[in-house]
Amino acid sequence: MSVSPTTSPAPDSPDTGASPASPANPLAVHVGKHPGEPNVMEPALLADPVKGYGALREQGPVVRGRFMDDSPVWIVSRFDDVREVLRDQRFVNNPAASQGGADDGPLGRLMETMGLPDEFRPYLLGSILNNDAPDHTRLRRLVSRAFTARKITDLRPRVARIADDLLAGLPEHAENGAVDLIEHFAYPLPITVICELVGIPEADRPQWRAWGADLVSLEPGALARSLPAMVEHIHDLIRTRRASLTDDLLSELIRAHDDDGGRLSDVEMVTMVLTLVLAGHETTAHLIANGTAALLTHPDQLALLKADPALLPRAVHELMRWCGPVQMTQLRYAAEDLDLAGTPVRKGDSVLLSLVAANFDPRHYDAPDRLDLTRHPAGHAENHVGFGHGMHYCLGATLARQETEVALGRLLAHYPGVSLAVRPDDLERAQLPGNWRLTALPLRL
Repeated sequence: MSVSPTTSPAPDSPDTGASPASPANPLAVHVGKHPGEPNVMEPALLADPVKGYGALREQGPVVRGRFMDDSPVWIVSRFDDVREVLRDQRFVNNPAASQGGADDGPLGRLMETMGLPDEFRPYLLGSILNNDAPDHTRLRRLVSRAFTARKITDLRPRVARIADDLLAGLPEHAENGAVDLIEHFAYPLPITVICELVGIPEADRPQWRAWGADLVSLEPGALARSLPAMVEHIHDLIRTRRASLTDDLLSELIRAHDDDGGRLSDVEMVTMVLTLVLAGHETTAHLIANGTAALLTHPDQLALLKADPALLPRAVHELMRWCGPVQMTQLRYAAEDLDLAGTPVRKGDSVLLSLVAANFDPRHYDAPDRLDLTRHPAGHAENHVGFGHGMHYCLGATLARQETEVALGRLLAHYPGVSLAVRPDDLERAQLPGNWRLTALPLRL
């Protein structure tokens, strides 16, 4: 498979010929049911999201499609329209808020398909990601102090030490002269950082990685197996930490709950830990891996970065635009009848925002298919939607950018001659809707 999400002009984008899902995947049965309404599990959208969603973008600003559960959805894919919806509070994240009832929407139906017991649904549906104001504002305020620019800057030396330790140990993991950067660096770095920040013991971190993989896999039974175990684990952590509070984020959440139960419920506290740890390492790990693969397959851009390491902050923005791991938002719901880029949208309708199509929109970017580490001017506002926009802009974006800057900078400092150990088109990628994640990244140091 291709290492990059570029369309046909790029030399490293062969036809993958990949299947969207195995027959055992219950989500595969909906593909092709509604001609003219593309399902997000379509082979063309999974194998080459840039090309697939790019075609929808050029078809029109708003296209009728289907979500994984076969429910109808409006797909929005042009840069200006995506940003507008992201900041428009007439679109909400909680389906019940748009429909005036308790309907869990497509996500709830997806959980039912995946076999998740009803009692565990609130731990996903009640997360900060699925809440709107005022609950979203309340929850975000409880944790935002841990992610301020100053806090993240103060954390940088620790991130660099973790990176250096992991990089120094890479040769020990080499097999036949190659080492998997994802297994031994891209994952361990961000999971160590976020677990230290939240307060997850070191011995538990490998298990968190396994749980995270299950939750995004869409494999039958994986969600039903792992989420209950995670919830029980977090409850155990809370009981242990309550007996000896420290200065980590878990202790802060416990204090917020115990001092004033109205500020944070039991379910919200568990859900916040689950969300922060998973979101705090899964996406960053794949941004590091995707970015490394992109640089190693674009020697001109790699040479620019080696010649000027101060280019790293701008480079990370371009990598987030060009090969970011999150390629579509979770569903938004219209809270009222409205017009969206000339399309009438009714109250309760689902809207899916294609971040990958927006980030490659030729209306907004010159030569969007080209990886250009100098594209984003230093010190200017963020010129992509890889981290979202508006009220739900990624809480950990500053930390993710810093970790990626440190990871790439220290990797090239330790191993300036690093190269891919396989052909670019031999790299494998998980076929998951809305994600761009390599399954492994074998390198020669």
